[in-house]
Parts: sequence; C-alpha cells; structure tokens
Amino acid sequence: MMRNDIINNEESQMNIKQEKINDYLVLMLNEERLDAHNSAELKELIMDRLEQGEINIIVQLERVRFVDSSGLGALLSGLKNATSRSGRLCLAKLQPQVLSMFELTRLNRVFEIYQELEEAFDNEV
Repeated sequence: MMRNDIINNEESQMNIKQEKINDYLVLMLNEERLDAHNSAELKELIMDRLEQGEINIIVQLERVRFVDSSGLGALLSGLKNATSRSGRLCLAKLQPQVLSMFELTRLNRVFEIYQELEEAFDNEV
C-alpha cells in the first residue's frame, strides 16, 4: 500500500484527516459523533472531492461512536454521488454501536462495510 500526500482541509470545523492511498481518498473522521451538527460538512466535503475527480472514497469511522439520521443521510448522499460517477464509497472500521445502526436500518446491505481499511482495497468491485 502506497501512501501519498495528506490533503488538508484548513477551513474545516470537523476534524477529518484526508489521505490518498493507492487510488482511494481515505477520510478518517476524528469525531465521536456524526450528527446534525457536522453531517452537512461531511456531505459537502465528499461532494467537493468527487467534483475534483476523487471518485473512490473510503470513510473510516473508527472514532465515531454515534451516528444519527443526518449522518446516515450524508453518507448515503456520498454513496449515490460516487456511484453515479462510476466510483465507490466504502465504510471502514465501524464501532459496534455504529454498525448496529447500519444493521437496524438495513443500510449494511447498501454500503460496502469493512472491518479493516485494507479490506476495502482488496475487495475492489
């Protein structure tokens, strides 16, 4: 796995580390919550990166312990927009309580969800 430069998001209020690994942009959310207070920013960031040609995105949710409907909506929007550009939006490293939310809403059938980041690279569709 080759790591490239980190993409800075200096105007961001949300703590997101962005790293280019192989052909993927990895967004590492360093927040405990993905909810109405910050989901619009994530949605906008994903759209901006897609418009810049980053069509393969992995959102790493390792530190996120709570996701509400706004957070789910932001991720769904990103998935829809990545798919419409023949790209992928995958999720990785979900905490058990966050994974439970995806299972309760059956969104685990919609998203590609991986326990480890590397699995997303190995399972290219």
